[in-house]
Parts: sequence; C-alpha cells; structure tokens
Amino acid sequence: MYAANKELSEIFHAIAAIYRYKGDDRFRALAYDKASRAIASLHEDIESFAKHDRLSDIPGIGIHTEEKIKEYFRTGKIAKYEELKKEVPVGILDMTEISGFGPQSVKKLHDELKVETKEELVKALQSGEVAKLKGFGKKKVEGMLRGLKLHKTIEERMLLWDALQGAGQVLEKLKKLPEVKRAEIAGSLRRMKETIGDIDILVSCEAKNRKKVITYFTGPALAKQVLAKGDTKVSIIHKESGRQIDLRMVNENEWGSALQYFTGSKEHNVHIRTIAKDKGYKISEYGIFTIKSNKWVAGKEEEDIYNALGFKIMPAEMRKDKGEIELAAKGKIPNLVTLKDIRGDLHTHSTWSDGARSIDEIARYIMKNLPYDYFAISDHSKATRIANGMDEKQILKQLKEIDKLNKQYGKYFIKKSIEVDILADGSLDMPDEILARLDWVTASIHSGFKGDNTDRLIAACHSKYVSSIGHPTGRLIGSREPYKVDIEELIKVAKNTGTALEINSQPQRMDLNDEMARLARENGVKLVIDTDSHDLNHFNYMKLGVAIARRAWCTPDDILNTKSWSEMKKFASKKLK
Repeated sequence: MYAANKELSEIFHAIAAIYRYKGDDRFRALAYDKASRAIASLHEDIESFAKHDRLSDIPGIGIHTEEKIKEYFRTGKIAKYEELKKEVPVGILDMTEISGFGPQSVKKLHDELKVETKEELVKALQSGEVAKLKGFGKKKVEGMLRGLKLHKTIEERMLLWDALQGAGQVLEKLKKLPEVKRAEIAGSLRRMKETIGDIDILVSCEAKNRKKVITYFTGPALAKQVLAKGDTKVSIIHKESGRQIDLRMVNENEWGSALQYFTGSKEHNVHIRTIAKDKGYKISEYGIFTIKSNKWVAGKEEEDIYNALGFKIMPAEMRKDKGEIELAAKGKIPNLVTLKDIRGDLHTHSTWSDGARSIDEIARYIMKNLPYDYFAISDHSKATRIANGMDEKQILKQLKEIDKLNKQYGKYFIKKSIEVDILADGSLDMPDEILARLDWVTASIHSGFKGDNTDRLIAACHSKYVSSIGHPTGRLIGSREPYKVDIEELIKVAKNTGTALEINSQPQRMDLNDEMARLARENGVKLVIDTDSHDLNHFNYMKLGVAIARRAWCTPDDILNTKSWSEMKKFASKKLK
C-alpha cells in the first residue's frame, strides 16, 4: 500500500473509532469507516487523485472526507483528528474493536477505573476490579478475556494475506539484485498456514556477494530495525509491515536441500529424516549425504532430495506429516487444484448491499483482469441491516439490472444470486418464489453466534434452493471465535442433500479451514472457493481459498467452481427435482 493511502486509511479508521467511543454520531463513524476501507482498497496512490481533483471519483469518499484528504496533503495532518484525539483515551481506543469489549464498555471502564492503557485495563480485568462494576459480571469478564486471547493471535502473528503481501514486496526487490541467483519464500508461509509468525526468505548467491545482499537487506529501503546479522542469516523488522523477516543465504548446490529444510513442517522433516536414516542417508540444509562415507548425493534441487529417497515431490501445502509421505512413496500425489483452475466466483457484493462497486464495474473488471467464465452477484438479504441488505423489491430490481447488463455484454456472464441469511429458526430470509428465480444461493449466518447453530445450518441444507453454505463456522481470526457447530453432522447432511460448503477466502475468515475442508472432501462433499469480495482488489483473495483447498488435498474435481457453468447449473438443479 502507498504510504499516504496507509496513513489516511488508518486516520479515518481511528476517527470512526473515536466517534463510536463518544457514542454521539453513529452515522459519522460509518462514513469514516467507509472512507477508510475505500482508501485501503485503492490500487493507485491517493495523492494522484488529490492532485488531479479526482477524489470524488473514489467510491466511499464524501464531501467531508474529501476536504480532510486535501488538508492532509496541504498540511501533513488533519486538524479534526488532532482535536478528537484529545477528547478520548487513545491508549485504549484500539480495544473497542476486540470481541467482548465494544466502545461503551471501554468508555465505562475508563470513566470508572481511570484506566488509560491496554496494560492497565488487562490488569483490572485479571484482578477482579472489572467484575465488581455494575453491568460487568463474571460471564462478561470471561468473554472479554477470551476476546483478548483471540486478539493476541493477530498481535503476535500475521494473517496469511498480510504476510504474503509483506514477503512479496521484499522478495521482488531481492530478486532484482544482480548478486541474487534465486530467491524464494520458505517456512510456514510457503506452506500457506492461515497465520504466520516470522517470514522466512531463502536466497542463493556466491559467498563473495553475500555482504552486498546483507547490506541491502539491512538498509533503509527494507529494514526498520536490524535484529541479528551473521554471515548466512540476517533478521530485520520490516519497515512496511513491522514484522520480523529472516533471510538465509546458501550456495547454489545447497538450494534444493535448504528450501526443503526451511519449508518444513517440523513433523514432515522429522519423518523424512527418519526414513533417510533407515536408507543409509542423512539430510541437512546442506544436502543429502551417505552416512558411511559422508558423500554428497543431492541438494541442488528440492525434488532431488525426495527422489533420492524414492519419493515423488510433495507440494509445500501438503507437508504436515498427515499421510503425504506414504502417498508419495506410492507415487500417488494428487494434482492439486491451482488458481488457474478456477472458472468463476460465486460470492461477491456490490453497491446494492455493502459492496464498494457497481455490478457493471465489477463485471468489467473481471472480464478485463480474470480468466473467469462467470461470476455471481450475491448481495445480502434484508436481515443483515448493517450491510444494507436487500428486500424482495430490491432484489427483483437487481435481477432486471443484471439482465440489462448481460444483454450489453452479449453473454450471460453475471449470474443471479444472493447471500441469504439463515434466521434463528433455520428459515431463510427470502421467500421461495424469489430464491427460485436465482442461479445460485449462498446461505449464511450473520447473527446469533453464541448458541449451537448446527440445526440452523442443517435446515438451510434441506432447502431445495440453497446451493451452498457460506463461511460455515462464522469465525473471524483474531476477532471472533467460531460459533458452535457439529461439523461432522453438517458434512453428512450436506452430502445427503447435495449442498456445497464454501471455502471463504476473506483473509480474516478462511472458512472452512483446511482440516474441515479435508473432512468434507473425504466424505464426498463438493466445495466452492469464493472471495466474498466487497471491492475489486478483494478478488485477489482467491489465492487464499485455493491454498486452503490445496492444504486439504483437493483436486479440481473436488471444487465446483473449476467446472463450466452448465455443470454448475446441473449441480444446483439436482436439488430441485
């Protein structure tokens, strides 16, 4: 993200948080949140919009936010923000977004306990002071402590998407150095785990050139702080992401063995080394050697390590010691689904509900930038008021607009869909006569997270109009725990009713996760990988969903939206018979 985009997005997000804390202008808070998201989603430097008087072209930027952006470029700050910061305890403002807290709870704790920092607030929770306050009982405090524990995940680890962005920037720059022969991401990021601790990058270069690489890596272009500097390993705090990145340097003939070693997982590597020992070999990051004579056998390419042991190479996402080694020994590693296999996205949002772009903008962007044969507009239904959900009249109007646009394009490209709410009693938030007019229906839960929601999801599966269950566990990594659901029972019913389950690719959702997706696959349930896009750059999230599917050992045959639209339609139509 461009520096100005990042700072302005953060400022507007903070202003929204302040208004929510003050509790005196909910709509102003929503407007600043919308502007924050719009700026964060920009593909261009917002300064260019300001210079050419095009700020009003950005969806989500209104008159007041436009004035403040211009002020930022004139003066380097926003006076209203500086003024608002003096009215609230900035040290605990971020806690209003942690599950179990909320603006009014944090405000009351500040007013009554005079806490000014997160550390003071946590101490008050743990000491029992908070539980003594009116409106804060034992259950409330337990919920707040759970929220803190969840939030710690994001504080200590990166979401996969954020790690990919940070690592990608650094990797691109390293590859441009003439001294660098090869460079690749390693560690849990290469295995595409949903959250990442430190980022590992592997580089091969000649020993004589390592100092030049180290100088650049620890220089002002990349490093905010240098944590350690050795001959073959360097650790920095990355300037952009604020996270630790470890760089390891190896010789060319060690590249494959080092990549295998530093990719892991630990369990996978231990198993591989045990097998190697039984066959008279030992493995390290420097290569595979015979035990008897210490003769170097292989190591230049990663697949050489596996081939020397009689295995077919396994995709990095599979390396968890969950049966992939035994499969490789038989030469039966599946051809996992790839991004190129995806032919459409079935869960996207437009300005008809809470999306940032019109249907036409979305369609034209996809036709220009993505190799899709179709996509579905699936805006929220009326129960999701906070997301501006549509009622029956609105969706009928939307269907007419889709027909009009498809006629302009000369093909039936946009599919008619909805993300319909599953209500508390398991019924759907839209009558059957409306659902019957749609090509695809995603049914999701957006409320009532505290109870067991298995019956609600099962009831939705039994609807003949529901094609798939959206983000089936409802989790938000670092913010909200999954609601209670018997996933095995849901998978069983999904199989029996011919309902697909979604792998939602949103960075905070990644729901289903890889373990659940694997269980669904093993039980013959079809999966769909969707982005749940609310803006154009969200379509890039598809790579996260594909990563989950690969970690679940899914082939294209397991993923519905690798199929043609006629096959998709056939799947959805089976329930209608």
